[in-house]
Amino acid sequence: MPYFGVSLIVTTIVFSVLLAATFVLWYRSERTLSIHSITTRRREWFYWAAILFTFALGTAAGDLLAERLSLGYLPSAGIFAAVIAVIAIGYRSGVLGGVFAFWAAYVLTRPLGASLGDWLSQARADGGLGLGTVGPSVAFLVIVIGLVTYLTTSRRDVIEP
Repeated sequence: MPYFGVSLIVTTIVFSVLLAATFVLWYRSERTLSIHSITTRRREWFYWAAILFTFALGTAAGDLLAERLSLGYLPSAGIFAAVIAVIAIGYRSGVLGGVFAFWAAYVLTRPLGASLGDWLSQARADGGLGLGTVGPSVAFLVIVIGLVTYLTTSRRDVIEP
């Protein structure tokens, strides 16, 4: 992978600003950020822009904590998981609204995943388990296929009107 010499601090800030700008423009234009109201082409464009910047931000932020700030992959994952848990508690207790809680947790799943992926794949000398990328990727693919199959057949995720 090419390295362009841009620091993780800069990329984290840039992608945070781009994501925030996407949310601001989306809300100003559509008066909602709910994924349940993505019914127009413009809303879909805003949604995919948010997803794109979320992925880029997640990778940068996960690596920033784990590598640049030297926290390590697993502790960084623990921090992101703890913040997601706080958001879930805030949502369940009624302190946080559903749309905000969704997007806050969604954004944080990216650095959580990046930190866990790096922890599994990176060499032991670099703080990982040294499993490489193929084994964990195949395991995650099998888990995702299993979950999608389960939810498709059980319909446990369907909310009745």
